[in-house]
Amino acid sequence: MYKLFVDGASRGNPGPASIGASLCHDGKEVKTVSVTIGEATNNEAEYMALILGLQCVIETKIDEITVCADSQLMVRQMTGEYRVKDEKLKRLHKKAKSLADAFVRFSIHHIPREQNKRADELANQALDA
Repeated sequence: MYKLFVDGASRGNPGPASIGASLCHDGKEVKTVSVTIGEATNNEAEYMALILGLQCVIETKIDEITVCADSQLMVRQMTGEYRVKDEKLKRLHKKAKSLADAFVRFSIHHIPREQNKRADELANQALDA
């Protein structure tokens, strides 16, 4: 079973931003993404983490994924529980949904920040570099 842990970081809101993603198979990390994305809000960075993480998964030819994120807003928007109102987030949401639709099986879950430490570490690593 593959799991993708994603997190976005922004120092300032908006401010310099980055993303971290950790792809794990049966509890072992198999691939990571850690990059800066320019200036963005925290919510934009969370969506970019999801988008870049999903692109990484698609490149590895995996067709089933469970995504774990500590952004309650993003997760609830992706599941349809919350509406997307912000124009920038609407574009990012549309892109993320399009990528999610490429999978045979896709699910996304909110997890506590403490369970998302690796993705957070990767996001901050990119900002600190």
